[in-house]
Amino acid sequence: MTNAQEIIVVGGDGFCGWPTALHLSKLGHNVTIVDNMSRREIDKIMGADSLTPIASMKDRLIAWKDQTGRTIKFEKIDVAHEFERVLALLSSVNPDTIIHFGEQRAAPYSMRGVTEKRYTVDNNISATHNLLAASVELGLDPHFIHLGTMGVYGYDDDGIEIPEGYLPVYIPGDNNKIYQRDILYPTNPGSVYHMTKSMDQLLFQFYAKNDSLRITDLHQGIVWGTQTDETKLDERLINRFDYDGDYGTVLNRFLMQAVVGHPLTVHGTGGQTRAFIHIQDTVKCLALAVGNPPARDGKVAILNQMTETHTVRSLAELVAKTSGAQIANVDNPRNEAAENDLRVSNKTFFSLGLKPVTLAEGLMNETQEIAAKYARRCIHKMIPCVSTWTDNQRPGVVHRDDKQVA
Repeated sequence: MTNAQEIIVVGGDGFCGWPTALHLSKLGHNVTIVDNMSRREIDKIMGADSLTPIASMKDRLIAWKDQTGRTIKFEKIDVAHEFERVLALLSSVNPDTIIHFGEQRAAPYSMRGVTEKRYTVDNNISATHNLLAASVELGLDPHFIHLGTMGVYGYDDDGIEIPEGYLPVYIPGDNNKIYQRDILYPTNPGSVYHMTKSMDQLLFQFYAKNDSLRITDLHQGIVWGTQTDETKLDERLINRFDYDGDYGTVLNRFLMQAVVGHPLTVHGTGGQTRAFIHIQDTVKCLALAVGNPPARDGKVAILNQMTETHTVRSLAELVAKTSGAQIANVDNPRNEAAENDLRVSNKTFFSLGLKPVTLAEGLMNETQEIAAKYARRCIHKMIPCVSTWTDNQRPGVVHRDDKQVA
């Protein structure tokens, strides 16, 4: 390809980062993965694991070279805490684009306890700021692409279509004139994880305005599926399949439950509407973002990266219909509305040519096949979600006279 870029993928060992790094490398870009391998460590601490066997980073990169002849570089760096090494890396690579996946990504994990809450804030906010501050300190001019989340908007059903990041407001002035301004769409985070993504937005707003950085913030829906065209090439390249209660996204978790004969655990009524996107479309959207940097106008480009919406209840019914699994409604561990609608503007990616994969097109069968193939690796005790949003949802806890008693 022409116009090959130097691209750093922070968090390139993860569920979204790994297939994105492969896709960009296949397109001809020079890719450097940066990761502290914390996602693998979290699995060890929780006693969980990806359903699919994940090779070491060394073996993954050897497999990619074997299959494509392309080389991806790797640096093990904790971008949240090793600032001098971040400076050295950016100075050496001089990236055209920095893609930032390097954040703790699970809402349930961020609500698991005080340790996980503090880790999520410390890691996510520090990582984002270190990358921005290092770019400015070195006088670099990378296009900064961040994987955010639709969850910054909240799910309280305001009755309007959620725009792409900005909301026009009309303010009466003292002279009886009406002034129009575009403000960041008000955030309404539902977890500590979502709160960090909301705080990221303010960091981006400042650095775009103050230092003229070009920044694209992708507000992504829930990702379903496992494989992409690139990860299918070799089993050593296979992507993660998380099914546990903290990291397993809802559809993949349902598919895993169906395969091992576990009831599909629907939280509450299942009336929560969520935005979804297939992992293949995630990597396509990242490539489109790389090729379409925003203008240097002091404004962050915010794009909603999703392709369809479904209720949790309808997803469970779909999986039950195709698999014969039973549905079990369980107490909702989250502090959220029992039912909500969701309308989202996603016109930018469609205008750039995205032709999305949808649930109706049958790729769910491929994910079911992955779940069945590796079902022997399932750790059944990890399936239920045990992280709760408030103390009074935790079993064995009552409140008397405003004092918590176990």
